[in-house]
Amino acid sequence: MIEDLRWLGISWSEGPDCGGPYGPYVQSERREFYMASWRRLRELGVIYPCSCSRKDVSLAAGAPNEGDDEPVYPGTCRPSDNARLALAVRTNASAPTQNLPAGANWRFRVPDGEEISFTDLHLGPQRTIAGRDFGDFIVWRRDDVPAYQLAVVVDDAAMRITEVVRGADLLKSTARQILLYRALDLAAPDFYHCDLVRDETGVRLAKRHDALSIRRLRELGWTPEQVRG
Repeated sequence: MIEDLRWLGISWSEGPDCGGPYGPYVQSERREFYMASWRRLRELGVIYPCSCSRKDVSLAAGAPNEGDDEPVYPGTCRPSDNARLALAVRTNASAPTQNLPAGANWRFRVPDGEEISFTDLHLGPQRTIAGRDFGDFIVWRRDDVPAYQLAVVVDDAAMRITEVVRGADLLKSTARQILLYRALDLAAPDFYHCDLVRDETGVRLAKRHDALSIRRLRELGWTPEQVRG
């Protein structure tokens, strides 16, 4: 991907190939940062372990919402308020070696009914309702890997990112991440959600569309100018 981006004429001032002041830039080398934030969320009592599989959630919650790839979690493993407080107390009393997330999906408990709003630099005012438009979401996976939502929040805050540019299909992910920024007492960056590149039928391009990948177009003899156009 780095090679293709450089061929396309895109450059950057820091990253895994050129270093910078906020490294390391490979997420597999940043586990300690993610673990610290996971422990903080657990101490606050805003996350909980979940044994549901992706299939369980899909069957219980129905199809994903339009424009999002994650169905609203039905709350199967969500603890009651009393159980949530008890979990936080037990966590505060535990030794650090016991505070490990492996073996379960850990979900962030969203504030049901609360409006999450922000002004997108491209699409304007955005509003979503927690618990209706998106539900409790995973921050740490059962295979002991930090989930996307937590990793990008921790990285962007640590690397002092001030503006995030990404596709419009991630608008609901931004709402989820705003909740994480708030819980961790971090300043959220500005967001610019750009329009998606789509094929002739209107379907957004994805990794499975290899025929239209930058690498494939390079192999067919396209120039960077043709691809950018």
